[in-house]
Amino acid sequence: MELLRSHLAKVRIPEPTNRIHKEECCISFDTPRSEGGLYVDMCSFLGFGKDFVRWNFERTGNSVYLHIQQERKPVPEDRPLKKPTLLAIGVEGGFDNQEPEYETTYNIVILPDYISLPFPSVELPEKVRLAADGIILAEGAAKKEQLAAWTAEKKKVSEYALTLQQLDNGVLVHSSGWKCSKCDKTENLWMNLTDGTILCGRKNWDGTGGNNHAIEHYEQTKYPLAVKLGTITADLESADVFSYPEDDSVEDPLLAQHLSHFGIDFSSLQKTEMTTAERELDQNVNYDWNRIQENDKDAELLFGPGYTGLVNLGNSCYMASIMQVMFSADSFVSRYYENRSLREAFDTSPADPTVDLNTQLTKLGHGLLSGKYSVPPQVGNEDGKVQNDKQEGIPPRMFKTVIAAKHPEFSSMRQQDALEFLLHLFDQVERANAGTPDLDPCRSFKFVIEERLQCPSGKVAYNRRSDYILSLNIPLHDATNKEQLEAFHKKKAELGLEGKEISNDEIVRPRVPLGACLSNFSAPEEVQDFYSTALNAKTTAIKTAGLTTFPDYLVLHMRKFVMEAGWVPKKLDVYIDVPDTIDITHMRSKGLQPGEELLPEAAPNEEENDASMELVASEDIVGQLASMGFNYLHCQKAAIKTSNAGVEEAMNWLLSHMEDPDIDDPISSGSSKAPPVDEGSVQTLVSFGFHEDLARKALKASGGNIEKATDWIFSNPEASSSSMDTDSGNAVASSSAAQTDEAAAVPDGSGRYKLMGMVSHIGTSTHCGHYVAHVVKDGRWVIFNDSKVAASVDPPKDMAYLYFFQRY
Repeated sequence: MELLRSHLAKVRIPEPTNRIHKEECCISFDTPRSEGGLYVDMCSFLGFGKDFVRWNFERTGNSVYLHIQQERKPVPEDRPLKKPTLLAIGVEGGFDNQEPEYETTYNIVILPDYISLPFPSVELPEKVRLAADGIILAEGAAKKEQLAAWTAEKKKVSEYALTLQQLDNGVLVHSSGWKCSKCDKTENLWMNLTDGTILCGRKNWDGTGGNNHAIEHYEQTKYPLAVKLGTITADLESADVFSYPEDDSVEDPLLAQHLSHFGIDFSSLQKTEMTTAERELDQNVNYDWNRIQENDKDAELLFGPGYTGLVNLGNSCYMASIMQVMFSADSFVSRYYENRSLREAFDTSPADPTVDLNTQLTKLGHGLLSGKYSVPPQVGNEDGKVQNDKQEGIPPRMFKTVIAAKHPEFSSMRQQDALEFLLHLFDQVERANAGTPDLDPCRSFKFVIEERLQCPSGKVAYNRRSDYILSLNIPLHDATNKEQLEAFHKKKAELGLEGKEISNDEIVRPRVPLGACLSNFSAPEEVQDFYSTALNAKTTAIKTAGLTTFPDYLVLHMRKFVMEAGWVPKKLDVYIDVPDTIDITHMRSKGLQPGEELLPEAAPNEEENDASMELVASEDIVGQLASMGFNYLHCQKAAIKTSNAGVEEAMNWLLSHMEDPDIDDPISSGSSKAPPVDEGSVQTLVSFGFHEDLARKALKASGGNIEKATDWIFSNPEASSSSMDTDSGNAVASSSAAQTDEAAAVPDGSGRYKLMGMVSHIGTSTHCGHYVAHVVKDGRWVIFNDSKVAASVDPPKDMAYLYFFQRY
């Protein structure tokens, strides 16, 4: 006890603002349930597994720890799983996670000799008792940063519901026998709550659903709310109300009043139709859900190094699927596992290792690849028998916290787009390795795209930009099963006349070869409102694109989400025929060719032409981006910065510049001159090691603020070699020196690749549903479905959202 008293100066009583890491080791995935339990430093409140607590003692001299040990209680025989009625985990009606129970014991341990004192005990010094009680009673850091359940967001109250003006037109709606007022549809019917008109819903790609009459009615009248007939019962909260201007299912607190206006007595109605959410759940649990997750396959569960699952933290499958693929790439494996030990990561980390990205990536890499946490759990039942089950997996809580820091979406518990997360990951890892770019594992994914623009004068301009993702449109007109599709649509129409729907097993989906998608990327495309410095006027240019470098790993993004009429986002239900190997050598762009003449640069003294040269954002591009939920001003900037080249180019720019310090600044008018750049500020940035031209560009973009300019440079790594004059919006030719520098900064090699991984998506939107990864390991396909890791029997190579190819 005297030894303990001698260390009281380094014992702290936790305050409410302190982050208490009592659920998990900060350098490994050891927990109180691991062998040896968890040691919580009673000074820093960091947690350490038994193999790592001595490292902390040697580094800090902190000797007193609260040792937490949890032992699993016996569990009863597996109870039958219930069919889910809610897209949720761990809540009533959701997927049953069957959490076991544990018995917890505490001790005070003094290092370096691991002297253990029981807790609670009245013999302990009061400060130690208060500190230990504070740690035990405090909410852990992990629980502060996440929700326990994965569930769909509660429907919001429509802003149009409380002020809805209903027409006094004498319309009365009967309790049955409904039919679309513009066609013969008798299912999927929606009643507009303003005028009582009954119309059919949206048409799906395969002809199911309606004929779009309800949304067309909204476009003509702007009457905002509609309720789906057949979903109205005495439980009005379950009724499916849709707001067209808000583009979402909403809650109408005055629904009873709105229904009674048209003579509808909701208390006597029976449910005959699925709500939108129920239909999505039904589709997920059936076709896509089962196919992508291989639920109907007798898969062999896998364990050992490289076969570790990731626990779903609540809508974190987008992150889990991406990280499983990343740690199957040699560059990430080398950087954060083979060439970096946990001890090295800890010794070079800041005082709090939980906030350092490189440390947490090293922790994650060792957790996934060492095999330490990939073992079959030994679960004792009531009869004392031992049963094996799937592995528990590791929870990437600390990694999620640090990678999502200051990002409003990834730090939330909402589902996210796996593509957006991958781009964010690349950006953050590149920043974390800015001081040692040769160690940056993202370089193996980086490549240079070259766009060739030719105006009617015959002269050309070349633009280059670096990217990590090759985003591909899906040309449905190149489907290889057109005859089967025509027969399917014919049969579907015939059944529709009989009031029947075609079964899921009979649905025929378009099949498009991956080669057609790649060819579409390089195909000539018209660019409207292109300002030609040769003609001194706006004109239509022809754009083609290719790659000047081929990365070690090529990521292909299939653009399955397109815009319907009325700017309504829609997911293409389509198969992509993807071969195991591809050769994109023909896509290499070689720059300026003999006989080509570059477009002249705009003369700097032609001030009188500034107004005519000012580029205006294309409303078509801005409208499509804004309909996806992006800020309208940001969409305008994206269109201008890419010279209205297209939606794809604008979206890529937008995703790469979301965190620019000047992203919210108003767009400057062409008639107002930019303030001169302070030469002192330029020289300050030059002294930091930046090129003078880059320093001037950054200061212009940041209003002369040095701090913002520095951040702008790191946020725009492509800016140093960009060939786009972003001040005027005119495409000009890059200097050969700049092009050479950009190409030299990324790897290059042959254009032959083999498929090594893919991320698939289940659901109607990238921001809902579920993500699953498939990766080739040891010569066979493996499915990573959160914590489940198994041999893939039938990998859904034709259904993925992201494809990952490795050069061979």
